[in-house]
Amino acid sequence: MHADATSGRAGAPPPTRRPAKSLPDQRTLLSWLFAGRLALALAMLLAAGVVSNRRPDAAFGVSIGVLIAFTVTTYGAWAVFIRRQPFTSIFLPLQAAADLGLATLLVYFLGASSTLAPAIYVLVIAAYAVLMPLRAGVVTAIIASVVYAVVSTHFSAEGPDLAFWAQLLVFNVVFAVVAFLGYRLREADTEHETLQTELQRVRLEADDILHNIRSGVLTVDPMGRLAFINPTAARLLELDGEDLVGRPVLDQLKLRSSELWAAIVAGIRSGRKVGRGEGTVMREDGGMFPIGLSTTTFEQQAQDAPSVTAIFTDISDHKQLQELHLRAERLEAVAALSASLAHEIRNPLASIRSSVEQLARGRHAGEDERVLAGLIVRESDRLSRILSEFLDFSRVRATRSEPVDLYAVATAAVRLVREHPDCRPDAALTVEGEHMMLDGDEDLIHRVMVNLVLNAAQAARGPVAIGVSIKGVAEAELPPGSDIDRGARLTIRDNGPGIPDEIRDHLFEPFVSARPGGSGLGLAIVQRAVEAHRGLVFVDSARGTGTTFTIFLPATTVAEGIA
Repeated sequence: MHADATSGRAGAPPPTRRPAKSLPDQRTLLSWLFAGRLALALAMLLAAGVVSNRRPDAAFGVSIGVLIAFTVTTYGAWAVFIRRQPFTSIFLPLQAAADLGLATLLVYFLGASSTLAPAIYVLVIAAYAVLMPLRAGVVTAIIASVVYAVVSTHFSAEGPDLAFWAQLLVFNVVFAVVAFLGYRLREADTEHETLQTELQRVRLEADDILHNIRSGVLTVDPMGRLAFINPTAARLLELDGEDLVGRPVLDQLKLRSSELWAAIVAGIRSGRKVGRGEGTVMREDGGMFPIGLSTTTFEQQAQDAPSVTAIFTDISDHKQLQELHLRAERLEAVAALSASLAHEIRNPLASIRSSVEQLARGRHAGEDERVLAGLIVRESDRLSRILSEFLDFSRVRATRSEPVDLYAVATAAVRLVREHPDCRPDAALTVEGEHMMLDGDEDLIHRVMVNLVLNAAQAARGPVAIGVSIKGVAEAELPPGSDIDRGARLTIRDNGPGIPDEIRDHLFEPFVSARPGGSGLGLAIVQRAVEAHRGLVFVDSARGTGTTFTIFLPATTVAEGIA
């Protein structure tokens, strides 16, 4: 990631600087060889023209040799640079033969006693020791040595001497050294090419990962300039990443997320890293969402301070799921307390009611006593009803698991609410979607739907439209972090007055109600019923725009026993 962090613009692969090679490739070496050969041939041709009157046979031989050298060079250049065809098994031997012939012609022209003769053969041997494989290079060195020996013997009247044999030894030593070095260099180049290919592959993979992961990644250099930003980070921070690369970015980060800015500044100033932190991001529309972030630092040789790479993720869904689980745990605790209190209060309350009724029917009871007794009985009945609701709330369990058609249950729930006295005659109640089958407690799911639809009808202050929809969902459509693989999405949407801001965050808590006279247990029962089916329930509401409850239920659930 450090290599990618200095890439020029977000969305483009990082530029790669190819290190200098330790050995030029074959085409480069051949181009040098062709240039040297042509220069030597041209010089020989000019020299032959100068001495053509005194040595016509030598001039003629040189002309023929130069013509052959030009022909072989032209063919080689066409094959290497125009057709760019792979080298055949005869290509390099043909070029070597041309160079050995040209070298022999030069020795013949200058004379065997010339000090240039052995040097020319050494150059040919060294060049093809690098160009050719080891076996072909050995053959070329042997042929060069034999040709040099024949030429030297032919032009020398005294025969081979110690200097001659020393020169042959030098030929072979030069070949051995150059061939060994060439072999090692070619081997090193092969490893270098392999490493370069692997590095390029890793860079491309890293670039692809950075540009497609769901986490935001950005790097800030020691001067506070943006060095890299991936599309997710640009989207989460609402920044134009391509235009900001290479420009100061800390001020904008501070406006978007003070926690992210502080973590990056601490990394630049003191090298401090953040292993696991949290913060918030402020959107341009004023909204906020939580993020989880971590930072790492790396310092290059030319830098006085480290660059900082920050990785951050929108954890809104994770926070929401955490709140759902905490809500379920609190409801479970309240349910246990409610059951205990209901049992403890119900029996004394029944005794009080019975005693008051008996006192009211006594012969000595006056009119005032009867009125007060009636009041106590009515309040006792009201308390008894509340206790019954407490017991209902505490007993919410999926007591059976059987195939349930959500569409049929929703239709029955809407039909029941439509006949309820609190439902306005002008209310429009509809059910749409598909017949979704899942395993669950039909009575409990029916109760959930009735509660939500009836709440929407009771909250309406005028004509209201309430729609229930059922749709199957795949894993990708489910909230991130949920343990539901596949299932159904149940949506109850209305265009009523919405939920007041002051109770929205406490909506599923017991005894919280926006309706006068409500016990505040209806939505708490909904929460517990959905939780009993291993599902999730979410609410989205704003004053004056209506309310939407969304419930996700898994395809299969395990029935719980009665506590």
